[in-house]
Amino acid sequence: MSLQSKSDADQVRVIEAAAAPTRFARGWHCLGLLKSFQDGKPHEVKAFGTSLVVFASESDGKINVLDGFCRHMGGNLAQGTVKGDSIACPFHDWRWAGNGKCSGIPYARRVPPLAKTRSWPTLERNGQLFVWHDPQGSKPTDEVTIPEIEGYGTDEWTDWSWNSMLIEGSHCREIIDNVVDMAHFFYVHYSMPTYFKNVFEGHTATQFMISKPRADIDNGTNYDDPNSHLSSDASYHGPSYMIDRILNEVNGMTIETILINSHYPVSDNSFLLQYGAMVRKLPGLSEEENNGIGSQFITGLEIGFEQDIEIWKNKSPIDNPLLSEEDGPVYQLRRWYKQFYVDVEDVTEDMTARFEFEIDTTRALQSWDQEIAENLAKGAPASADA
Repeated sequence: MSLQSKSDADQVRVIEAAAAPTRFARGWHCLGLLKSFQDGKPHEVKAFGTSLVVFASESDGKINVLDGFCRHMGGNLAQGTVKGDSIACPFHDWRWAGNGKCSGIPYARRVPPLAKTRSWPTLERNGQLFVWHDPQGSKPTDEVTIPEIEGYGTDEWTDWSWNSMLIEGSHCREIIDNVVDMAHFFYVHYSMPTYFKNVFEGHTATQFMISKPRADIDNGTNYDDPNSHLSSDASYHGPSYMIDRILNEVNGMTIETILINSHYPVSDNSFLLQYGAMVRKLPGLSEEENNGIGSQFITGLEIGFEQDIEIWKNKSPIDNPLLSEEDGPVYQLRRWYKQFYVDVEDVTEDMTARFEFEIDTTRALQSWDQEIAENLAKGAPASADA
């Protein structure tokens, strides 16, 4: 009996989950839309386990990011005032320039030679502000920069719509796992992938997907057309910033959308999720009508992210997921992602080498179609989850 019990116990799969890393990813992180930092005021951003202050220089409008607390006596610089090209501490009015150097002390004859705080490298691109983080203190290179989005800022596209959500109790890896998770689109988002492929190479990870909506459910993105279909080319450029180019064939129209899905860590178990979209304007429609299409798409995205968040809030972290063939290259994606959490000299070739994997979606589609047909025949909701 005891031997049999031991044998049975040996067959039980046990979840392994190490503590979340306290190190934060190396790379560019989007802090939000540029215009939200261009009002002449300092802004506090809690990120990377600390506080930052973001402010625009008065002379040229350049956005600066410094450590958030004054090196003099610890005042919160975000509660201070922008004076010229410096941020003035509310405690003793010490002035800190965008390069991190103390630019003046009104009551002192000279500035101490060691009066310098940390200045964070920034990038202003696509109407968004990025900050570079690296525990080793390296500078960003051109090969890992954020690409420019063609069409942004022209009359052919709407401006960004933008949302943000603080996700607590989860590590950033949870959102990255979605890159390879074909099956969850069926069961969480009621979207039905008909094609799904991943490509990882260098610092980018891409998901190619074609999908159709559940015919019996409107998740907010099919524009009341159950026969619509969507193609998506979504790439993470580094650890936290995804550009998703989407074509939606709906009601005889092609709606072209650029979706941004980004995040930055607040602590080792929380992150700020940010997402936005711009839509190519359709000819013959007014500005208001085109903006309405963009707003409808964002509403659908918000529903989708809220569905994911509900899963993240209640799931267990798991380092050894038990997978079927159709679950996709989860371990390979995590190996790619690991490159951002180790020193540069410890990045191995297998983390950055090109890797491709295509998932056969045939069985998943057949399974859903069968369940929907059976439930509709019974006069019941198409699915127990609907």
